[in-house]
Amino acid sequence: MEKFERVEFTKEMKKDYTILIPNMADIHFRLLVKVFQDYGYHIELLTNTGRAVVDEGLKYVHNDTCYPALLVIGQMMDALHSGKYDLNKTALMITQTGGGCRASNYIHLLRKALEKAGLSHIPVISVNLSGLEKNSGFHFTLTMIRKALGALAYGDLLMLLRNQTRPYEQNAGESDALTTQWVGKLTDLFRRGKGFTAKEMRGYLAQISDDFAKVPIVKKQKVRVGVVGEIYVKYSPLGNNHLEKFLFEQGCETMVPGILGFMLFKVDNRLEDIKLYGGSRAKYTVINALMQYLVKIEGYFLEAARRHDRFVVPSPYAHLKKLVRGVIGYGSKMGEGWLLTAEMLELIECGYGNIVCTQPFGCLPNHIVGKGMIRRIRALHPEANIVPIDYDPGATKVNQENRIKLMLAVAAENLAAKKPKTPAAGPAEEAAAPAALAQ
Repeated sequence: MEKFERVEFTKEMKKDYTILIPNMADIHFRLLVKVFQDYGYHIELLTNTGRAVVDEGLKYVHNDTCYPALLVIGQMMDALHSGKYDLNKTALMITQTGGGCRASNYIHLLRKALEKAGLSHIPVISVNLSGLEKNSGFHFTLTMIRKALGALAYGDLLMLLRNQTRPYEQNAGESDALTTQWVGKLTDLFRRGKGFTAKEMRGYLAQISDDFAKVPIVKKQKVRVGVVGEIYVKYSPLGNNHLEKFLFEQGCETMVPGILGFMLFKVDNRLEDIKLYGGSRAKYTVINALMQYLVKIEGYFLEAARRHDRFVVPSPYAHLKKLVRGVIGYGSKMGEGWLLTAEMLELIECGYGNIVCTQPFGCLPNHIVGKGMIRRIRALHPEANIVPIDYDPGATKVNQENRIKLMLAVAAENLAAKKPKTPAAGPAEEAAAPAALAQ
């Protein structure tokens, strides 16, 4: 076998190979795994974490490569070396975007790591919609794509409502338990081939919203924090050192923009490319149909979130696109592109003006459309309180959290300044106060 020759995942392998996939957004990926499993794939979502994963990544990936690549490959190599798997019956799965982002090359870096470890016989499956690589044992169908996108809508709503309920719940852990309960219920529905028609999605999304609205809460003011950044580090606890957990422990309410917006952004870019540079009418028709389907399920998601006044509802993708007009060009589309800037503007508009912008080492587009746009955003919104946080193998968690704490201190001061002052008590109130205290 030639060095780095691609090993195909065959139909025969589908029967008894375990396919390992790296974790990113826990709620969403638990649902996506079930979709793949229902099509006969033996998928396992990796949960190994900690410094061992980083060290394994540094062993096989050059340290000037972007941090998400190092973590994803490190998580996979750490799993392969754990002794849990039959290395002659194991495959790996990784996304391949096909764009200018380095993420398009993660798959080649992974194969290089396997070669270095003497595991080049392990097949690596590319998940892409660009026709970059094909395997006889794995392929997408329109039904599978539809179900996967539906799973993302359910994941976005669960993440949104959990984050808005958990900081205020009367009974600690109730929001997390409800999230787990719904993940179980949805995976059972998927197994029975249910939950993906328009009527079913609208119904189950509405039920999720109603269930979270029933969770008893204590109404109190808390610092609201938005999280943006490169997609892996924004969602992955492994990538951002459990950022959401840390913010929750600091008494904050967190808003993390959903994955559906990113999918809309990517599909929209394909349409714009065909308009600008040409392409077949058939290809445009297929991509436009996918875009319209995404817009439809985004509508179901937003409709469910609006059912109860308790919840802050994100803006639709079309509104985000309008927000950046005149701020950043639509041609800035590598990585998260103009969408990252739009997410910061939308968070400010929704009342989450305290923002953590997660910046992984080596992600050049993210630094431009994230950290590079902060000054422009502050010019438009002087009240914005944004802190860019760098994530890389050498960055210490203590330093990252201290920088976030400084941002939160400013946020707390701003929140206190907005509180209405209690008027001075008059004679009647002063007389009533001791009696009230005595009761």
